[in-house]
Amino acid sequence: MTLLMDSILVLLIIAGFLLLSSSRLSNCIKIGAFQGLMVGFLPIVASGSGITYRIATIALVIAGMKGFVFPYLLSQTLRESNTIKEIKPYIGYTASIFFGVLSLVASFWLDSRLSFSVAASSRLVIPVAFSMMMTGLFMIVARKTAVNQVIGYLVMENGIYSFGLAIVRDVPLLVELGVLMDMFMAVFVMGIAIYRINREFDHIDSDQLNTLKG
Repeated sequence: MTLLMDSILVLLIIAGFLLLSSSRLSNCIKIGAFQGLMVGFLPIVASGSGITYRIATIALVIAGMKGFVFPYLLSQTLRESNTIKEIKPYIGYTASIFFGVLSLVASFWLDSRLSFSVAASSRLVIPVAFSMMMTGLFMIVARKTAVNQVIGYLVMENGIYSFGLAIVRDVPLLVELGVLMDMFMAVFVMGIAIYRINREFDHIDSDQLNTLKG
């Protein structure tokens, strides 16, 4: 089970690098959906043979929301905006990959400096969680297109969720579902904001907000 856990965490790292290097928004949505699925099933893998009905329900709900519902909403928004790929982000893709490498190294260093009682079955959980949080925050700041910024928000939340899973495994169901509902509302509101940006500026490039119309 530890090997499976480590394999999923490695896939999460690879997904983060793919997000940093991809300019096509549709690919970013698919990669984000894959990462969401992997994060959703982490509770099942972390619980080992002690899988309960509660853990399975939480995993299925989170995997469904992160892997299907959120990507579907973003894909709908992307089709309505008629935008194919990110154009001239604030920070280029080569530099973004370099940042990903630095953030991963910094995550392992930070994990070695901090002493946490890890509840999950792998010591890689906390470094990977830190790396996802940094990657998500970087996408929010370094990307111009609103869809990529929303994906960055979801990636950062994936890191926060993974960190919480590593530290405190037995979180009450209502708390986890409440956080998930907050995420849903955030993505829903962001979808409306993207639609308004596209309608007013004929593009979902958030940098266009610097140009006033009217």
